[in-house]
Amino acid sequence: MPLAQLITPQQLAEQLDAPGLVILDCRFALEDVDYGQRSYAQGHIAGAHFADLERDLSGPVVKGRTGRHPLPDPQRLVERLREWGVDDDSRVVLYDDGPGAFAARAWWLLAWLGKRESVYLLDGGLKAWHAAHLPLSLDPPVKREGQFSGEPDMKLLIDAGHLLKRLGEPALTLIDARALPRFRGEMEPIDPVAGHIPGAQCAAFTDNLGADGRFLPAEQLKQRFAEKLDGRSPEQLVAYCGSGVTACHNLFALALAGYPLGRLYAGSWSEWINDPQRGVATGD
Repeated sequence: MPLAQLITPQQLAEQLDAPGLVILDCRFALEDVDYGQRSYAQGHIAGAHFADLERDLSGPVVKGRTGRHPLPDPQRLVERLREWGVDDDSRVVLYDDGPGAFAARAWWLLAWLGKRESVYLLDGGLKAWHAAHLPLSLDPPVKREGQFSGEPDMKLLIDAGHLLKRLGEPALTLIDARALPRFRGEMEPIDPVAGHIPGAQCAAFTDNLGADGRFLPAEQLKQRFAEKLDGRSPEQLVAYCGSGVTACHNLFALALAGYPLGRLYAGSWSEWINDPQRGVATGD
């Protein structure tokens, strides 16, 4: 079964009563941290649980040490997934109302914990659900304790120290999911230092999507990342972004295109710049 899978609004609507289905609403806004919870309370896909990026899908920030969205404690996340009713064999559908970055973060965390089958992103997210004229619900989800038994796979991660040692290696493909102006250092609306990790290539995560907000066909995604890899092994690819969230969108798109799951530098740019000994590049 493919690691990255999409589900259409129509397909999900037909399966809402299926046994073993768990839906997670991952809506979030960096500029309004209560946006997701507020939006969920105003209407969500029937049966969905709310998964908050900062409270559930990230750990505590340590100023001067971590990035803006450190990985959550794995055991705490396992417990939270059980609270949402997730079992080892559950079918899990993830959505947000933007380009899918927060849903992709949840997908990556599940893969990190070993849940790599029957996990889907709602293609086009809640905007596609609305476009299909499908209803939302105000009812709370049915509570059920799941039996998920995940364990973190640390091979999917690379830390700043190891990445620093690898910079300049011919085999390394390092891709940055942020928009090109931030990558070039022309602007930086969030972090105190502008630019990118030396040797990285810009691969803006929004370019994984078509104008309709849905993922591009697998062949187009394959070609997109083939140009970044330029003949190098995809198994040596490392993805990062501003805080380890939108990089997961690139990792999902890579898997959707049939590539193996690359590694995530979870601390990403907001962690990298905590140490002035780590290099900063600007421009292309």
